[in-house]
Amino acid sequence: MDAQSRGRADEIDPADQWVLNPQTGDYELRLTQSGGDSYRAPSAPSPRGSGRRGAVRDDDGEGRSGARDGSGRGPAPRREVPGQRGRRPANGPRGPEGSGPEAGGRRKRKQQKGRRKKALIWTGGVMAFVLVALSVGAYALYQHFNSNLSSVDVGDAGNKNVVTANAPLNILIIGTDKRTGKGNQGYGDKGSTGHADTNILFHVSKDRTNATALSIPRDLITNIPDCTTKQPDGTEKVIPGTQDIRFNVSLGQDGRDPGCTMRTVEEITGLKVDHFMMVDFNAVKELSTAVGGVKVCLAHAVKDSKSHLDLPEGESTIQGEDALAFVRTRHSFGNESDLDRIKVQQQFIGSMIRQMKSDDTLTSPTKLYKLANVATSALTVDSAIGTGKKLVSLAKELSKVDTKNITFVTAPVIDNPAEKVHATVVLNTAKSDPLFAMMREDTSLTEVAAQKKAAKSKQDALLKGTKAAAADVRVDVLNGGDIPGAAQQTVTWLQNQQGVLKSTNKANAPEKISKTTLTYAPNQADQARALAAMMGLPGSALKQGTVDAEGLQAMVLTLGADFKGAGVPVTGPAKAPDGIQKASADKAECAK
Repeated sequence: MDAQSRGRADEIDPADQWVLNPQTGDYELRLTQSGGDSYRAPSAPSPRGSGRRGAVRDDDGEGRSGARDGSGRGPAPRREVPGQRGRRPANGPRGPEGSGPEAGGRRKRKQQKGRRKKALIWTGGVMAFVLVALSVGAYALYQHFNSNLSSVDVGDAGNKNVVTANAPLNILIIGTDKRTGKGNQGYGDKGSTGHADTNILFHVSKDRTNATALSIPRDLITNIPDCTTKQPDGTEKVIPGTQDIRFNVSLGQDGRDPGCTMRTVEEITGLKVDHFMMVDFNAVKELSTAVGGVKVCLAHAVKDSKSHLDLPEGESTIQGEDALAFVRTRHSFGNESDLDRIKVQQQFIGSMIRQMKSDDTLTSPTKLYKLANVATSALTVDSAIGTGKKLVSLAKELSKVDTKNITFVTAPVIDNPAEKVHATVVLNTAKSDPLFAMMREDTSLTEVAAQKKAAKSKQDALLKGTKAAAADVRVDVLNGGDIPGAAQQTVTWLQNQQGVLKSTNKANAPEKISKTTLTYAPNQADQARALAAMMGLPGSALKQGTVDAEGLQAMVLTLGADFKGAGVPVTGPAKAPDGIQKASADKAECAK
């Protein structure tokens, strides 16, 4: 289905589902029918707050200007319907409730080009804790929703562009424990400024065929790097880093903003985070209600006095307070840990994704309006995506990901060995390192035929052809990663263990890079293949120039953040480590 077909039922143009709300003076979705041609739309606050009554509507549906504005200056001028595309014959296709020539005739007035607003039907692929509705559902966003959004300038912690062409996309979803919103006083920490309570790094592949949703436990002990934050007066303040501390205090503590959490995720995974989206408790309640409820399945009945979750065995449809209780409970499933709660949250998200993409949602103007209003009201984002238009641009990229190719995974951890009573966890590096390497190399955790074929072709191209003898490989090594002395370490390893005697330490690179690269001339391809085989470089690391090398000119190897040590292959494994917790967004599971 193409973009313009989404949201249509019986050949209804989504742009024709908008009418003027007399209470707000804004065009909104036409939702119900009364007596054939009388239209209603949900009331929404006017961004201007003008109080203008606008036009009233005759019983036959024909628009007329019978109301005066507060100044008594006479009829208010007509407004153009957002997204309406040109003139339509009186008896041509109309909206879901309109019938008869009146509705068609009403649309025949000429539009003013400069004032035309477009109804944007939005189907995306981001999913996350309670935010999934923002981008995997269908949305009709129009201009006043911009005022719903809150944004934070995170500086160079993120990407100034909405997306970077021909590159993977990483979005950090943060669910805070801040007690904002009606009825949330009993949740989270009483005095919390909003910690990073639930965290999902949503990695979308470069070819947009698949995505990995990596949950990061809030109780993970890690290092939080220094981070620069923007103050209300426009000045910058550097928040000092902290060693060996819970991940969740990367937000809120000591004035840290979401940019600090983004930097912490990069420190842990080696993945540069492009954007963040942050929500609070209210988002779960309101989004689950707006979509008409989310189906969940329980392997056994639950009656939890702490979270107030009370559900029978089997399938239930939950919304509001029940939905929040379901994703917050940690005493109802598994061994009552935060890791088991993450599993339940992933099941909830997967179900919400399926609900968002169902026909019940995509063809319902009522749900579309509610979702758009609730989602934008619930969001705080980085300033690079801080408008409805930019979010739509982002969603167009995300919409390419098929639900069956979205994989949930939790960062592999073990109990913290430094504690007698285990309250925190640390990374299980034997499993987390290869998992993070797969994500850095953009290797899918889901079998995607197109990507698998492309990866095989790339590897075949790398291995095809002759390889130069080690003694003939000439390379300059620069350190653009995070390990001090990595260039010298690599040169020592190449010379002593690989026989590459023509390798030279060129110290630090001009700037840090995330991925290791090997730049070479066309007549050095055999040397590049040889060095790539020695170091375990992926095909994506090889960058061939256009001009042949002359004389003693060497190749240039620049070590990136993905370099973990001399002799450690830079390329990620072909498949995920055994024993890690995984789930697919398109499969329903029962919480145990």
